[in-house]
Amino acid sequence: MAGLPHILIVDDSRVVRATLMQHLKGSYEMREEADGDAAWQTLVLDHSIQAVISDLHMPKLNGLELVERIRASKLRRLQELPFILVSGEETEEDRQRATDAGVSDFVTKGVGSAEILLRLKHLLALSEAREDLDAGRERMVQDPLSGLFTRKFLELQTAQALSHSARHGGDSSLLVFGFDGYQGMCERLGNDTAAEVGHRFARMLAGKIRQEDSLGHFGAGQYAIVSPGTALAYCATFAERVRQAVEVSRLSVQGQPLSVTVSIGLAGVPADHVTSAGALLDLAGHRMQEAMQGGGNRIVSGGVAPATRTISIHHALELLASNRADAVKPHLVALAKQLGPLLQLLDKELGLALPLAEIERRLNERTGQK
Repeated sequence: MAGLPHILIVDDSRVVRATLMQHLKGSYEMREEADGDAAWQTLVLDHSIQAVISDLHMPKLNGLELVERIRASKLRRLQELPFILVSGEETEEDRQRATDAGVSDFVTKGVGSAEILLRLKHLLALSEAREDLDAGRERMVQDPLSGLFTRKFLELQTAQALSHSARHGGDSSLLVFGFDGYQGMCERLGNDTAAEVGHRFARMLAGKIRQEDSLGHFGAGQYAIVSPGTALAYCATFAERVRQAVEVSRLSVQGQPLSVTVSIGLAGVPADHVTSAGALLDLAGHRMQEAMQGGGNRIVSGGVAPATRTISIHHALELLASNRADAVKPHLVALAKQLGPLLQLLDKELGLALPLAEIERRLNERTGQK
């Protein structure tokens, strides 16, 4: 008996319960309860139960209320549990209500054992197939080559983040990164080499995100980060740091230097009014495409700007070495202030007579103009 499927029979009539158990004897191991409330308690505690056969009319909690509670449960095993309703003289409207509530199948009172066994067999086979499918999906949570989450799993993570934000009134954000000119990169380097460049970028991202964030594939040469509990403005600041880091990176591929840039799209709640995880992912992806079409190497965040952050002297020198002086010019005043003490020391030690006062005056003028 230990190896037989476990079935719960729920009916306030002892005679009906005994009749059903007689029909199923030898094929299933059975538990019985006399009302819906007791059945609910049993289902919560007994994880071995694989299906329920229940009457409709019962005290405390009727069959319809029982199945509604089961389908509304947070326990996945209950949400998908096969549920057969024993019906009598119910109308088609009653049956439709039961179907809408989540009843898997119906058995008419007085039906023979062969019919009941056939219905149970089909439902349990369907349940087993669904479990196998879910197990396959679980195995595809991560891409086997990169180890990153799949886009489907990212959508599930996004749905959880949105649910948490809705319940607790917090923020959740999404960032989608895409290499500018990725198709051209594939044509120049080959798909495998271009993918390896992407893997390097992903490893860099993985080292900078929090444990509660999720990083995964969005598309070819594109990656997404789901960041629950994070406001869009903070993600915009993070995105800007990543954009700058990629801009000045010095990659070597097949012995040749390779310059790459990324475009980034951001979306989040409550800043963006979306109602589904898929819609939020699509919005962030659309903004990434908008950034690419605007020239690339930029961020589109729906109007949320990153916090002002002065670049370091080291970063400025890297930009200049990469022939990107335009990226340094907006930071000249702040950089000059950092260099001031060094210039004063050089002037004193080497007797250069540098026009330090004139430099300071002009910097102050530029600050005033801004």
